[in-house]
Amino acid sequence: MELNEAIRRRRMVRSFSPERLDRAVLDRLIQAALRSPTAGNTGGTAWVVLEGPEETGVYWDATTDEVWRDRNKARFAGLSRAPVVLLSYASPDAYAARYAEPDKSDPRLAAGEWRVPYWFGDAAFAVMTVLLGAVDAGLGACVLGNFRGEAELAERLAVPKVWCLFCGLTLGYPDGDDHRSPSLGRPQPSPAGRVHRGTW
Repeated sequence: MELNEAIRRRRMVRSFSPERLDRAVLDRLIQAALRSPTAGNTGGTAWVVLEGPEETGVYWDATTDEVWRDRNKARFAGLSRAPVVLLSYASPDAYAARYAEPDKSDPRLAAGEWRVPYWFGDAAFAVMTVLLGAVDAGLGACVLGNFRGEAELAERLAVPKVWCLFCGLTLGYPDGDDHRSPSLGRPQPSPAGRVHRGTW
């Protein structure tokens, strides 16, 4: 698929078929994500791949509770059918160490004054790579914000403490039962108000 077409067709999918994904397709998406930009060639992002109900259930058990699941029954049913949950992790310590090296050393960064935390930027680049790759592979995907259960999830998955969860991604075949996000009803600023040439 042409890149511009993948960008145009990309959207969040919230209702999945439980059909398993081909391991080669999944591996291709992860390998592409590992080639996304990384500040200072740090490589301070990593993935945990959860496949099948037993593994993805660990994610849902740690990050949702009964109240949330009851309040969001339709949404939870659609999301939790996804056969894969990808967890995007980043290590702030890896970037602090890299930017203390002679070719990158900056006393402000050594003091923890990161105006833009590069680890989150790199994680976002990798996530977007997966989102576009999913469209190209005929799959659906949805970014899952991290609001609860991160420590429990990390413990259950044996994630070292230097890694922080950036987000989760559900991945699978759309089942055609998706519901429109209420966010899509918000008025959008015009492109002219978002692009400034030469000056603001």
